[in-house]
Amino acid sequence: MRMHRDVEGRVGQVKQVGQVGRTAALIFLFVLAALPALPAPPAPLAFPQAQYEQAIRDIDSRDAGDRQRAVRLLGSAAYPEAAVPLAKLVLDPKDDIQLEAIGAELNIFLADRGATKPRGSLEGASAAFAAGPEAIGPMPVPLALMGALRTASRDENPRVASEALYAFGALSAGVSGNSRRELRSISGPELVGALGAADPSVRSAALNVLGRVYERGPTDGPVDPSVGDPIVHIMNEPDRILALGAIHAVGAMRYERALVSLTELFQYHGTGEMAEASFDAVARIAHPSSATLFDAQLVSKTAAIRGIAVEGIARLGDPARMPKVRSALSRERDSGVLLAQAFAACRLARAVIDPIVDGFKRNATRDQARKYFWELAPEHVQAFAPALRNADANVRLAAVDALGFSGDRAALPMVEPMASDPDARVAAAAQRAAARLRRA
Repeated sequence: MRMHRDVEGRVGQVKQVGQVGRTAALIFLFVLAALPALPAPPAPLAFPQAQYEQAIRDIDSRDAGDRQRAVRLLGSAAYPEAAVPLAKLVLDPKDDIQLEAIGAELNIFLADRGATKPRGSLEGASAAFAAGPEAIGPMPVPLALMGALRTASRDENPRVASEALYAFGALSAGVSGNSRRELRSISGPELVGALGAADPSVRSAALNVLGRVYERGPTDGPVDPSVGDPIVHIMNEPDRILALGAIHAVGAMRYERALVSLTELFQYHGTGEMAEASFDAVARIAHPSSATLFDAQLVSKTAAIRGIAVEGIARLGDPARMPKVRSALSRERDSGVLLAQAFAACRLARAVIDPIVDGFKRNATRDQARKYFWELAPEHVQAFAPALRNADANVRLAAVDALGFSGDRAALPMVEPMASDPDARVAAAAQRAAARLRRA
């Protein structure tokens, strides 16, 4: 397919654009300039007020050197008030300024400022995205910035497009409530449009970001077919990376219209990476029609498949299925499958999470245990009390992060005292979690 070459929003660009694109860009930037700035935090500016004001003025300078100095200064200070003005430079005519502006925006909202390069390397945006939602601090991310990043995702430069996409996906963790619903309702066409890019890295980034932005939470409705169906079509791509990205995305979305294709893919491959990815997506969707398939795979010769089957049964939500799980796994020895069984017991039988906490003791199951923490937190807040008292700071950190994103204000009195935790990472995470929960 042809790569999207619409560079709407890049006013004065030396690259050729049509009159419609220039008009749309001017309208976008006019609206962007009219939006109010974010409220300033209590922390003082890292440089004199006059210097800050000059940097803000230089954002609109015709001189590229002035604009570049402005983005570097504002990005290094990571001052939240600069987020909306800086969004203009995300659409700058110069690619290097665009990249620096995207990196600067990330640096403003990262939980650990400075964790990504302020000059906007692709590795920085993808690393922030890969670090998960907890990499973003509790400060609300303005929709004006998300709109600029979404426009930049259609840039003709694949590096700029990928950078913008991963930054958009990472920063989506800072959009919540009504703003999140609005973001999901308006972002589909442009993110789906990136799936038609000629550069495979842009298409892969778009798939990953679609899976993050439209991951279905407890209060989310079904994903619109205009978003889900194009991803289903990519599941049969000859490019393995793209096919796997599409499979993971529809699983995260719990997109039921993909269920038949996913089941057929699993049955066709039987074993291996494609089979496990397809079956995992089926288990994440957890439709009642898949119950028989889950039961059958409890005795699979492949441990990963057995574990996924247990997860699928757990998500079906029927407590009557738990005895069958225990019977089928009575002689199980694989640590991952046993951890999946503990997860099912928590969901179906309200069992304690202690066995999941034990999963943090092994390198092989640590990520799996963390995933279960995040999935259990929204409906099992009180079960996390022992984890918050655990001697292992990594367990306490994982519990605080999961509770912070649970959306359940009942977790607030649990995480607030953790701000005095002796481990600095846990204490900082608790402050961020409390801020998120107060907005829930």
